[in-house]
Amino acid sequence: MLVAPSVVFLAALFLWPIVVGVGQAVTGTDGPTLAHLRRMVDDPYFWTATRNTALLIVVLIPLQFAFALTMALLLRERPRLASFYFYVWCVPLAISDLAAGLVWLSIFADRGYLNSALAHLGLGDGYAWLSYDNQTTMFVAVLLAELWRATSLVLVIVVAGLQNIPRDYDEAAAVFGATYWQRLRHVILPQLRPSLQVALILRTILGLQTFAVAQALTGRSFPLLVGETYQWYVTLQNERVSAAIALVIMLMSLGTAVVYLRVLRDPAATGGER
Repeated sequence: MLVAPSVVFLAALFLWPIVVGVGQAVTGTDGPTLAHLRRMVDDPYFWTATRNTALLIVVLIPLQFAFALTMALLLRERPRLASFYFYVWCVPLAISDLAAGLVWLSIFADRGYLNSALAHLGLGDGYAWLSYDNQTTMFVAVLLAELWRATSLVLVIVVAGLQNIPRDYDEAAAVFGATYWQRLRHVILPQLRPSLQVALILRTILGLQTFAVAQALTGRSFPLLVGETYQWYVTLQNERVSAAIALVIMLMSLGTAVVYLRVLRDPAATGGER
């Protein structure tokens, strides 16, 4: 009875929309159908968006965790002005996705800050970073914008996890002659596993939902899956194909979450090691 209100709220907010969305993807006016799924896979933008989204996740997530873990370990050493550094690194959390995309658009635009700096240094009259013909530079622009915008979320989670790790273990390992890298690998990271697991699941799901940053920077020149749901729903006025693409995103999110839970589970908790 105590959890009943939460169950009702979650069912209304998440379960019912999922049921409706799946129903839209696999049903038509005459009943169950795969026509919307076939139309989705026949669209060339779908496969390009799938490739771009997967590539973004594969490159973005490791970079974010490398930066976040490095910054968190630096803060753990309590340098001077550590609190100031933490707040500066967390500033992007207060900026919306679209605003972040517009900030980076002012950098990579044809007459943006980057081309102005290059021209000032005599390195050229400008480069079309966001041109349709330059898929690599468009990907790099979206990657940098999303890396700057979302790494702070991982940082906050990792910092919170490090605060729950007693320093006694680290100091005891140092007394017995363990190097810093040995302490990091065998003492800190194993105890940080739950926080890394949560951060990985959140960031991968949110990474699969990347939309506003790419939309502000490239429009449909660099399609992503969530951007295609928007195109089919708003521009092409076909909510059923849009629901089919959303179903693909949901399955990808669930699949990656299951993989993370299995790979990063604690062996001691499952009886695998003692």
